[in-house]
This record gives sequence, structure tokens and C-alpha cells, in this order.
Amino acid sequence: MKRRAFIKTAIPAAVFPSLIGGFTFQAFGASSLLSALTAAPTETDHVLVLIQLNGGNDGLNTVIPLDQYSNLFNARSNILIPENKILRLGNAATGLHPAMTGLKRLYDEGKLNVIQSVGYPSPNFSHFRATDIWLTGSDSNQTLNSGWMGRYLNEEYPNYPVDYPNAIMPDPLAIQIGSVISPGFMGPGLNMGMAIANPSSFYSLVNGIQDPAPNTPAGSELTYIRQIAQQTQQYASVIKASAGKITQQGVYPTNNSLADQLKIVSRLIAGGLKTRIYMVSLGGFDTHANQVNSTQTETGTHAVLLQRVSDAIKAFMDDLKYLNVSKRVLGMTFSEFGRRVKSNSSGGTDHGAAAPLFVFGDAVRSGITGVNPTINTVVNTNDNLPMQYDFRSIYASLLQEWFCVPQTTLSNVMLKDFQQLPLIKSSDSCTKTPTNNNQLAGKNLITNYPNPFTSATTIKIEVETGHVLVQIFDVQGRLIKTLLDSQKASGTYYLTFEDEGWGQGVYYARLQNGRVQQVRTMMIVQ
Repeated sequence: MKRRAFIKTAIPAAVFPSLIGGFTFQAFGASSLLSALTAAPTETDHVLVLIQLNGGNDGLNTVIPLDQYSNLFNARSNILIPENKILRLGNAATGLHPAMTGLKRLYDEGKLNVIQSVGYPSPNFSHFRATDIWLTGSDSNQTLNSGWMGRYLNEEYPNYPVDYPNAIMPDPLAIQIGSVISPGFMGPGLNMGMAIANPSSFYSLVNGIQDPAPNTPAGSELTYIRQIAQQTQQYASVIKASAGKITQQGVYPTNNSLADQLKIVSRLIAGGLKTRIYMVSLGGFDTHANQVNSTQTETGTHAVLLQRVSDAIKAFMDDLKYLNVSKRVLGMTFSEFGRRVKSNSSGGTDHGAAAPLFVFGDAVRSGITGVNPTINTVVNTNDNLPMQYDFRSIYASLLQEWFCVPQTTLSNVMLKDFQQLPLIKSSDSCTKTPTNNNQLAGKNLITNYPNPFTSATTIKIEVETGHVLVQIFDVQGRLIKTLLDSQKASGTYYLTFEDEGWGQGVYYARLQNGRVQQVRTMMIVQ
């Protein structure tokens, strides 16, 4: 087959891969430049870095509720961290795993927000499906073909890929490092980002090293494709130019793949790329067995993973500061689910529901968002933590406060409206929202009587004017009933929750009112 015919049949006219030292790039045909330039994006130099912890991180051994320690001991004595080893966060009854000294220092420096019990109604415990839910921002019973980041980038750059790169956006919109491109970057019609396969590939590009093509007819065609792709694809050159501006960086830990990825991100940000979103990842968090060393539970597999995460993030933040770009960068960790409250007999934990996540950066409103989850005195094998915050609330809040996304656009990106959380300092937030705009915050806003109950209980809520949501969850994290979902005026309201055959056991009533939420534990008895 002739070279040009090979290209036409093997590669779509608009998009084709350029294999440069293991990278996957995209090159696009030309069209009217005016269409791209007239759709100028929101002016911002802000960057979001997402850290995916693959496998389902055990949140209860990461962020430990010290005021629930005795009940935790009853539930997971074979893996629980010794109380005197836990890194207490200020005066809070909350601590971090002892391996996470880097994040503890960030917290002390006012650059870390711990968000408690993040999840979604009726969680899915499949790695693949749960990851898909987190990356697309879908409901658990909904399948989406676009990712939440891709929808955001599509709103900002609606004509992409026509005439990109251009003078307004000469750089990749989003970059994934250390993996194939994330489904989270998928827009309504095509992927809005690019992937750098691994750190070695990045340095091969920067240093001008290209994997040799084999001395075969196929190798000859590959060489020709590379030549055409390099001529038409400008992203490789801008990445190389950006990285070349940075000749010295801070110190990163060795033998730490997450640190290797974040070092590249820091270099590209400091080198001047206008890329909005970066994603990196670390695997190994599916700790069904041997999560800890039985004789010293603060060590073991999970401890090694958490230390890598903590050390990598701290080195990254120090490097950004050294390179004078730390004020531009916000980071967030996430995992597809947490683990069960009760440990298993193999010294590990099984797939669970809600778990904490971290948001970090100079602009973050440091502290703890939410309260320590309640651990019941008696915990069964399938018990999970109740959700305090929907993970999509964090996405929506960061888009609105960090990327200045207006409410109408935000609804298009997230597909529905979600609770807004004050995660960014007022001085750095696009919305300039004060720390707390709800006068009832800090009070006990949801109670019920009787409790325990047999057939029905009356739930009392106190709310301010605005949207009010009251949901009932079972101990497995499933949403079983929505009692209220509407706009309400300030005041006290009474709702009835009846036993409709739910069965004896613990249930959770969750109140959400504006930026405030609370969870109430209830019990049905025979």
C-alpha cells in the first residue's frame, strides 16, 4: 500500500495518533480560525491537579475519627492504627495516618482541607463502574458518555478541535500523565485532553529521543506517520518548549511513581503551559488482604501507599512554591470508593462507600469540612459510612470558585445543581463567599423522636431560606427514601419517616440546606 493511501485508510481525516517516544498526541486538520477565536474561554491562570487513588482507599485508616476510636477498635482491631501513633489535626478529634507527615505539615501550614465522608447515593462497589461514575459525574443508575472535565472544557472551548492550537489556547486543554487518557476528559463528541504514557516518555520527548522504528515495511510507514504527525501537531513542540524553560526543580522522593508524575506537572505549569487540568494516578489501594503488618499496624501495604501520596503532594507543593507558581494551583485526591467499616479476617477491608478526600493548595480554605463519621457500637460485615457530601458537590464548587464557571454553565457541565461548598479562601474565590452564610451552622439541625422507634418517627429540621433536601440511607449507603427536596422559607419543619418494611437496624437521615449538611443516626427496632 502506498504511504498516502495507508494514512488515509489507517487514520481518520480529522484525528490521528502521533507516536513520539510512547506519547499519544492528536493532530487536527485546519478550518476557519475565526470560529475558535470568537469563542474565547474564561480568563484564568488557575490550574487543577487531580490525583486518582486507584483501587478504593480505606478512608477510616487514612482520616481517623479519634472520638470514635473505641467503636473503631471493636470493628477493626486487627488493622486499626494505635491511637498514640495517629497524627492529630490541630485541636480536632480527627487525625491522619502516621505515614502522612507531609499532609500533616500542609494542614499545619493552612494548605489542606479534609472533606469527610464523600460519596453518592446508592454506591456501586465495582471498580470499573464506580470509577466511571466518579469520572463522568453520573448518578449510580445512569450511564454517561462524557466526563465532567470534558464537559467543562467543551463549554470553555466549544469549537475544539477546529483550529486548535491557536493564539488564544496554544496548549493542550488537559493532560493525563502515567496512564491512557482518562474518560473524565471525554467531551460530548470527542476527547478534550491528551495523555503522556509515562514519565520516561516525557523525558524522551524533552531530550529529543524517539523510539526507533523497526527496519520493516511497517516500520517505514510508522516513520512516515511520525514525520507527518510532527509537522502537523504543535502540542509536542509546546510541551517541549515549556519543559525546557525549567532547568532546576525542588527535591522529590525517589521510588515514588506519583512523585515522578507530579514533578512533570510542576515543570509544565512553571514552564508556562496554559493547560487547565492535569490528572495523575497511583494504584494499589484495593487492600482486601494484608493491609497492615499484623504486629505493627501503622506499617504495611497501606502505610506505604499513603506515605507515597503524602510525600509526593508535599514535594509537589514545595516545588511549586520554589518555582513561584503555587498560588495558581489547586489539587484534589479521589478514589472510586472507600472500604467497609468492619475489617475482614484476612487483615484487610472490602469495598465500601463514602470516604474522605483532600483538597490542597495555597488558596484552599484549610480545615475539616464535615464532621467525624459516627461508628456504631455494633458493626456488621456490610455496614458502610453514611455519605455527608456528594462528590459532585466538590466538582461543582471547584468549578465555580476556582475556574469562575457561571451558574448556567455549571448546570450544563454537572447536568443538575449540587450543593456549593466553601473550599476556596474568600480572597481567592471567584464567588467571594464568606466562610459561612448560614446562621444555623453549628447547631443540631436535625433530630428525631422517638429514637429508637418501631413503626414511625418524627424528624424535626431547622433550616434557612433556600433549597432543603432530606434523605434516608441504610447502613450499606443506599438511598432508600427522599422525604423532602424543595425550596423552603426559614423555619422549623416536621417530617414523618415510617417503617415501610425496611427492617430492623440503623438508618441515617441526611439534611442538606445550602452549604450546611448534617447526618442523624436512627434505629428501627421490633
